Amino acid sequence: MTQSTGEALQARTGRVAGVRPAGTRAVLAELAGTGDVLALRALLQEHPLPGQVDVLAAARTVLVTADSPASARRIAATLPELDLTAPVQRDGGLVVIDTVYDGEDLAEVARLTGLGPDGVVAAHTGQLWTVAFAGFAPGFGYLLGEDSALEVPRRSSPRTAVPAGAVALAGTYSAVYPRRSPGGWQLIGHTTARMWDLGRNQPALAAPGRRIQFRAVRESLNIAPGSAPATDAPAREAASGLRIISPGLQSLIQDLGRTGHAGLGVSAAGALDRASLRRANRLVGNAASAAVIETVAGGLQVRAVGDQVLAVTGAPGELTITAGDHGVASDRTVPMATPFALLDGETLSLGAPAGGFRSYVALRGGVDVPPVLGSRSTDTLAGLGPAPLAAGRTLAAGGSTESGVVGHPEVQPDFPDAGVTVLDVVPGPRSDWFDRAALDSLTAQEWTVKPQSNRVGMRLDGTPLRRTRDGELASEGTVSGALQVPPEGLPVLFLADHPVTGGYPVIAVVVDAHLDRAGQIPIGGTIRFRWADSDNDKHAAAPAAPPAAPTVSDTEVSS
Repeated sequence: MTQSTGEALQARTGRVAGVRPAGTRAVLAELAGTGDVLALRALLQEHPLPGQVDVLAAARTVLVTADSPASARRIAATLPELDLTAPVQRDGGLVVIDTVYDGEDLAEVARLTGLGPDGVVAAHTGQLWTVAFAGFAPGFGYLLGEDSALEVPRRSSPRTAVPAGAVALAGTYSAVYPRRSPGGWQLIGHTTARMWDLGRNQPALAAPGRRIQFRAVRESLNIAPGSAPATDAPAREAASGLRIISPGLQSLIQDLGRTGHAGLGVSAAGALDRASLRRANRLVGNAASAAVIETVAGGLQVRAVGDQVLAVTGAPGELTITAGDHGVASDRTVPMATPFALLDGETLSLGAPAGGFRSYVALRGGVDVPPVLGSRSTDTLAGLGPAPLAAGRTLAAGGSTESGVVGHPEVQPDFPDAGVTVLDVVPGPRSDWFDRAALDSLTAQEWTVKPQSNRVGMRLDGTPLRRTRDGELASEGTVSGALQVPPEGLPVLFLADHPVTGGYPVIAVVVDAHLDRAGQIPIGGTIRFRWADSDNDKHAAAPAAPPAAPTVSDTEVSS
């Protein structure tokens, strides 16, 4: 008998069934049903555990992120002891979403379900859907229906871009993509309803607990008008700061990211090389979390508006200063990882890096842009934060200073070059979806970073990894560094802008101490993964047989 939405939401055992590690600073609590999931989420939100940073509920799991490996161990030990029998309060409300059923996968869904195209539309519009969870991206709600007539698998290979407003199915869930993003769900239609709008009191149209009714129309109507999805504030002329002459390949504003919003579908984002951002800020006397410019592969040119103090860290390249109309008499070069003056009208140009991929330009006082959900970082997947930098834009200098300018250079680490970059990993929460041969293949071969890679994730090319299990994995929380394996077998290494939930098994997770190194690997670079020592942060050879169902103590790595 098909389980109804009400039964699924009320299913309770009152206890955490099991705990799996998700990297070195997060754990995945497994539960019997949606009722226990919602109860655990509510309990942790009302009574956070020591060291708890964020909580993300999904289909049958709750991901708890900690501030350190030690906190993650303590949380893992505490979760099975929690009592989840208290009643859970849920917000109701009905939202009607007008939908045009013209999706690229409608015919395939009709074939998989045996309903035919008209039957799919009738089934989708003929039931109420409840928003069980939020995840993947801001405004992306996982909608649980009243029956399983439309249960279909995800696509074998996810699309690199799904348009905003796409109405989709995967497993027992339906959803509407709030913005253009990668995705592996089956597309059956589209809507112009704005699923995420920071101008509303509740930004998510499909907020957890709400009921959704889809209504078939021939032409889409805007049922939820609001502000444009871009969150960048209108440009203002700065009296002191930096003017962008050329943004290079991609230049973004980044800080240390936004935490605590995974339940809204918002990832942490932030600098991919956090150590380089901190180093740049330290050199110019800024607070560690001050906003800086993150730029890729050289080519950035900025001109001083008023006299400024800067420092450039990260991927090393030639730094050339071109004289302004009333600056110094001649051009000059300045070293990396050293504070220097950029006088009014002078232009700084970043050359192509000799190693690594990303450089960080800190401006004394920090880059002054409006924060969004507590951070000035640009999240390229969610579309939150400042827009990518463009020629002619002026960035104002802020007031995020903590100390004087450092009077000496800092030693930078080695950055990835044309050789192989080694990244230490621990077994992922779903390593038991793979046999010994696949686990050995993960670390035995060299993986190439494909051109489709970005801040969301690095798509890797190599010999595909075979699963030992068929079927679908219920969507669950993911972390930076996770190596997700779609059915085609080629891993995707999640970076800072990754979706907060995913439906493909995670075979391994890059240890936190190596995430900065991962962020410096260029397109076309080569990676070799290595099993980390289970007791410390030293490099170690792969264990004879990585555990199929790891425990937290088995995979702990200090970082």
